[in-house]
Amino acid sequence: MLNITAARRANSKALELNIAPLIDMVFILLIFFLVTTSFVKETGVDISRPTASTAVSKAAATLLIGVTKDNTIHIDRQSVDIRAVRANVERALAENPDSTVVIVADKQSLTGLVISVMDACRLAGAEKVSIAANQGTGE
Repeated sequence: MLNITAARRANSKALELNIAPLIDMVFILLIFFLVTTSFVKETGVDISRPTASTAVSKAAATLLIGVTKDNTIHIDRQSVDIRAVRANVERALAENPDSTVVIVADKQSLTGLVISVMDACRLAGAEKVSIAANQGTGE
């Protein structure tokens, strides 16, 4: 009986586990999730948006400008002065001429500051400037 077991061991092939297809499948899934994931851009500050009954959804904006209740302006997660808004918008328009600008203003921010930011965007050459609001009944 020992001779039969030894003969089987000598004649048997080594068992191989090929994991290359498994690695390929994992990379394909990774690429799929990266391509289908939508990345949400935010202003980088906590803002309480006002509500409006006429608010409509828009496609993702290229440039978000945040105005907080403390009346500070934020672009790309950095605090900027009102005088620097125009230069930042001009730079964004130079990189992408079809940029849309969305001003995300807190409902307790000063209206005059929001109008100044909108004016700076228009002077920089932005044709598509809008103000963000939550959809609902206007308060």
